[in-house]
Amino acid sequence: MATLEVKLIQAHALTNKDLIGKSDPFAKMYIGPERGKTQSSKVIDNDLNPIWNEHFEFVVEDTSTQHLAVEIYDDDGLQASEFIGCAQVKLSELEPGQVKDVWLKLVENLEDPKENEDQGMVRLEILYCPNGVRAMFLKDGEHSEVVEKKKRLLIRGVLSVTVISAEDLPPADLSGKADPFVVLTMRKTLTKHKTTVVYQNLNPSWGETFDFVVEDGLRDMLIANIWDHDTFGKDFMGRCILTLTRVLLEGEYKDSFQVENAKSGKLDLNLKWSAQPINRKS
Repeated sequence: MATLEVKLIQAHALTNKDLIGKSDPFAKMYIGPERGKTQSSKVIDNDLNPIWNEHFEFVVEDTSTQHLAVEIYDDDGLQASEFIGCAQVKLSELEPGQVKDVWLKLVENLEDPKENEDQGMVRLEILYCPNGVRAMFLKDGEHSEVVEKKKRLLIRGVLSVTVISAEDLPPADLSGKADPFVVLTMRKTLTKHKTTVVYQNLNPSWGETFDFVVEDGLRDMLIANIWDHDTFGKDFMGRCILTLTRVLLEGEYKDSFQVENAKSGKLDLNLKWSAQPINRKS
């Protein structure tokens, strides 16, 4: 037996199933082709771009024939939930021990995709753990920490985030420019740091570093919101959402992230992790 660890991160541009307000989405996931044990996420009220950041584990028997299925529904309270869309990942496409961060297009019917309209997208982080090891591997020098059965690993430490630059941001002012700045937020603690404003620039450079004390690295996430500074307020330009999985695995990395909720733009960040793991029995 093997296990599949799945983090349901977020969804984007879901089809609205409500006549008043917005859908209240939640996800169901199972290992196919035969529908086995189904696991469900919490409901996010009135949101077509929900953020879940929930972790699930599944038993895998045969990666050559099985797949991970995800279905998104609109919760209608006492009435039957309304189907929004579905997607799947073939387990044969996964490499053991390698985290896969993937956006999946949601469709109405996987059997006939040509007839499907776009129902939005869902983002997953997937880790295939062979040989029945139920684990998230975390580098600590030359050693690895393992999340074993009946234990809950709290990864405490300091996350250092350097906001390097952005490129090709969309215009936000009548001048065809923008006055961008970035607000970094840890989702669980709501701790925030803000960069300086770079005026009249769609390709700003900051080079500013901020430290966050993180109590639960496996279950927290970093949200980078980009704003346009105005004299009487600010205008939202887009965001990047990052789980901490990659920085926990690699210790430090630099990458360019596509800006969500924007016509264009990338945000260049460097993330570094200094960990202090603590085991606690569940």
